[in-house]
Amino acid sequence: MRSELIHKIFHAPAGDRNELMLEVYRYQYAENSLYRHFCDALKRSPDNVSEIDRIPYLPIAFFKSHTVQTGKFEPETWFESSGTTGTVNSRHLIKDLSLYRDSFLRGFEIFYGQPQEWCIIGLLPAYLERSHSSLVVMVDELIRRSSHPGSGFYLYEQNKLAAQLEQLEAAGQKTLLFGVTFALLDFAESHPMRLQHTTLIETGGMKGRGKELTRPELHAVLGEAFRHPSIHSEYGMTELLSQAYATRNGIFMTPPWMRISLREEDDPLKIIPLGNEPKQGVINVADLANLDSCAFIATDDMGRLHPSGGFEVLGRLDNSDIRGCSLMAL
Repeated sequence: MRSELIHKIFHAPAGDRNELMLEVYRYQYAENSLYRHFCDALKRSPDNVSEIDRIPYLPIAFFKSHTVQTGKFEPETWFESSGTTGTVNSRHLIKDLSLYRDSFLRGFEIFYGQPQEWCIIGLLPAYLERSHSSLVVMVDELIRRSSHPGSGFYLYEQNKLAAQLEQLEAAGQKTLLFGVTFALLDFAESHPMRLQHTTLIETGGMKGRGKELTRPELHAVLGEAFRHPSIHSEYGMTELLSQAYATRNGIFMTPPWMRISLREEDDPLKIIPLGNEPKQGVINVADLANLDSCAFIATDDMGRLHPSGGFEVLGRLDNSDIRGCSLMAL
């Protein structure tokens, strides 16, 4: 059953996506006791869930307080969220790293092509300094597959990074720079330069190291420092195995096995219908690659959903924890 579902997740035709979501829901209802109890408490069982808008979304905070696991297995590893002193971190048990690898590589190829086409650099201090970061695992694999001699991670070696980027720019080399927000801001302040061939991918994250900026403010600062390069954004988190990317206008797009919907803030079961105009609400993420945990996650992020399926992240719900991979409210 699991292997059949994995094949469908990455290969199902667009017209079969709704039925596949229901199939994954029924599988997880049967094999995940926590999710089953949650659905039963809401009176949403497979007996009365025949449309995707009736699928219950598990609050993301459950990854802090419970073991979210579909089926019985010894995890190959786990991912753990970053946090500040005194906070409880989320933990995502990973049955099989190859499923995560398959998801992020397929997603990357949709938006950026083959890793071998790029020099890939990771400016991810704080993430590199702790264990069990899903972001570090992803960027490390992309660096390895890039095979470019300039690809690699940088901690706080700003002079070395600046010299490497100047060399890559002089050669006209297509480069992707994945950067956590506070590190990109520090680098922009200390080493402003013209980046014509480098695409910045900001992953969010101030970690209490300065004033929180809105995404437009952040992009404006980076744009001025680096003379208006391409600036993209990545939307990912510990509790998901897939990523969305915003390659223009701050609007994120998802791979086919990932779907965004919005719920009412005061009624978590009420899905806001997608019409001809953008709608605003709280973001639900269906990430079918989350086959071994829970594919249906109710985040604490406010968002705006466009008729195209693209979405914007507007900030955080009040009274929710500040996460490493999100920006504060606009």
